[in-house]
Amino acid sequence: MRLERSIPAEALDAIRAPLLAAGAVATDAPVLQPLGLLLDLTGEAMRSRLFVVSGDGGEEAALRPDFTVAVARQHFANGGEAGRYRYEGKAFRVAPRGSDRAEEFLQLGVEAFEAGDPVAADSEIAALAWASAAAGGRDDLSLILGDVSLFAAFVDSLDLATPLAARLKRAFAKPRQLKAELDGDVAAPTAEQSRIASLLAGLPETEASAVLQELWSLAGIEPVGGRRPAEIAHRLVERAEAAKAGRLDPEQAAKVRAFLAVSDRPDAALDAIAALAGPNDSALKAAVAGWRSRLSGMADRGVPLEKATLAAAFGRAFGYYDGYLFEVRSAVLGDERPVAAGGRYDGLPSKLGVSTNTGAVGFMIRPARAYAGGGE
Repeated sequence: MRLERSIPAEALDAIRAPLLAAGAVATDAPVLQPLGLLLDLTGEAMRSRLFVVSGDGGEEAALRPDFTVAVARQHFANGGEAGRYRYEGKAFRVAPRGSDRAEEFLQLGVEAFEAGDPVAADSEIAALAWASAAAGGRDDLSLILGDVSLFAAFVDSLDLATPLAARLKRAFAKPRQLKAELDGDVAAPTAEQSRIASLLAGLPETEASAVLQELWSLAGIEPVGGRRPAEIAHRLVERAEAAKAGRLDPEQAAKVRAFLAVSDRPDAALDAIAALAGPNDSALKAAVAGWRSRLSGMADRGVPLEKATLAAAFGRAFGYYDGYLFEVRSAVLGDERPVAAGGRYDGLPSKLGVSTNTGAVGFMIRPARAYAGGGE
């Protein structure tokens, strides 16, 4: 297990200070988290980054790779509605780029489950992350911004067939799948796959996964290849929808490519995105207006927007994010090792089987990366 370098207590205190002032309740969460749930929420691509162990009862579990899911599960298990939590503890992941080494690192953060103005909450969370990161003393920080829902609003503006639009939105965080959509290289389903997919089409993800699991149980078979029921259900339905919805025409594909290429100072990026809107642009106009308010709130809270970039194609590996996203990056550490990161994940409670009226937004920071004297 590879450990981070320690940092001086006074540096950790400075990085921690913005979180202490955020009005959040200190909490902890179990280190062991259900492997199947994590894969369903974050996507099968995250399996290689998870540190898998045997949990209670012999079921596979993972050491928590992040606190967001763990804190959310604990909050809702305790019957919570509104709540704001501050955490500090170790997280665990397998090192990237094919290494089999495990990383153990200190992570601090805030998770907020609150009603009210989501744009204002987004601004506050981004400002907290920036303040905490800057407190580590680095002078090479920058902020990259993105938004899963902004892409969804743009797709809606193109007035595509509903199944095709839904398929594009799901592909946003999956580069290879999105490239296939843009290149028109979407496989048609076989007859057998179409019959199964017709049973699953139109069901919510959790129900489609449950139906598939029940079919396996009735047939007395076990899935192979490490794929979860949710992922298999996704693929079957996507292939069926491909046959029904067709593909992007060249003009539509060019517009999507132009959207994904937008990366500029936030105001300029928003202007470019608005100029690409299709005929059904009401949702996109609202999303752009929301972003301008979000940026104003961030500036009012001390975020230097001259160091910010809004990149339309930016996404994060954790698949539960469904709104705005951000990372605080260091030029020395590079894009693959963000100092702080977070965003909005309003859909996560429903994926956990919870009905709530609160939104969900948060961020994490890695103090060893924030500390100017650190080399992590």
